[in-house]
Amino acid sequence: MDLRPTDREIAFRDRLRAWLAEVLPTLPPAPRRDDLPARRRYDTAWQRRLFDAGYAGVDWPSEHGGLGASPTEQLIFLEETARARAPYVGANFVGLLHAGPTLIVEGTAEQRARHLPRILRGEEVWCQGFSEPDAGSDLAALRTSAVRDGDCYVVTGRKIWTSHAEVADHCELLVRTDPGAPRHKGITWLILPMDAPGVRVRPLRTAVGTGEFSELVLDGVRVPASHRVGPENDGWRVAMVTFSFERGTAFIGDVIESRNILREIAAAARATPDRGGGTLWDDAALRRDVGRLIAEVNGLWALIRKNVSEASAGMVPVQGASVFKLRFTENRQRIADLAGHVLGRASLALDGLPGPDGRARGHLVEDRVNTLSFTIAAGTSQIQRNILAERALGLPKEPRWT
Repeated sequence: MDLRPTDREIAFRDRLRAWLAEVLPTLPPAPRRDDLPARRRYDTAWQRRLFDAGYAGVDWPSEHGGLGASPTEQLIFLEETARARAPYVGANFVGLLHAGPTLIVEGTAEQRARHLPRILRGEEVWCQGFSEPDAGSDLAALRTSAVRDGDCYVVTGRKIWTSHAEVADHCELLVRTDPGAPRHKGITWLILPMDAPGVRVRPLRTAVGTGEFSELVLDGVRVPASHRVGPENDGWRVAMVTFSFERGTAFIGDVIESRNILREIAAAARATPDRGGGTLWDDAALRRDVGRLIAEVNGLWALIRKNVSEASAGMVPVQGASVFKLRFTENRQRIADLAGHVLGRASLALDGLPGPDGRARGHLVEDRVNTLSFTIAAGTSQIQRNILAERALGLPKEPRWT
């Protein structure tokens, strides 16, 4: 991938920057994190603005309603929206960043025609039903069953840590369709309508008091067989396609945000007095930590380029996705810890208690708490290390204890 800007890419950046400068000042204030209906309205309204302006699905193929942009243009889009602090993908996360791309690769023509345009226009919000209470990141241990009954599957079981389930229209759901098959076989990927009879959503509260996660209880839910993505009992392979997008490209905006947070930490350190009469920024160890984290973020950005390039060429960046997910989430936790060090006592409060420099930085405190989940979400760090050890390095498989 050649990242030297072409005339087309320069023009794309200029048009996008001008559009953002015109549109962003007209947006209403963002709703509270715990007001999920308001967040859905806000996020989908922003998605509609992107669609109307021709910026929805920048990396999606044009035949599926996307912009069909080059990898470099996609990166430009992400850089410019993050630089301008435009709304992030929010409630549209699952639909836009991995359910939609999975349908592009694995869905039927009818499924693509039904869902892709509505995802791009912000008319459909998706959630993910992969994790289960007794399985966690050991996805192959899932127990939610689906029994074929005529033209439907009858689904029974429980899912947990389901983001935005309260306001979602559809769920990308993994179910076990052959209980007698080996762990990684007999699994099927289904599109679950969230308004189907038998679907119950139980909100969960996070450590910061928000409720974007929920538990799903599925009691005899009938899902049409036409909602199956990929062959029956081939859901493990389809799920790996989904994970490759989730782990490989779905955290791009967060990497850019990491740069912003590091700049803010540095600014806070420069403004915070220390006991020696100077500022925290005089501490060479702190400056070294900041520099090391910046270098890691730059390395992650280079990996993103590779993953985006592979994805745009029709490849599934499985190993690169795991490397990225592992390194990014651990890097983000170290950034959060550094923010806590600089903020001092203010890092103990979630209500925007002013830091040593007098500025309220409650969002950094909230971010620090949120990062506790980063190495668990989308597959734990232990799972990522197993994938790399077994698939990339060819090491023996981890012993299974029963």
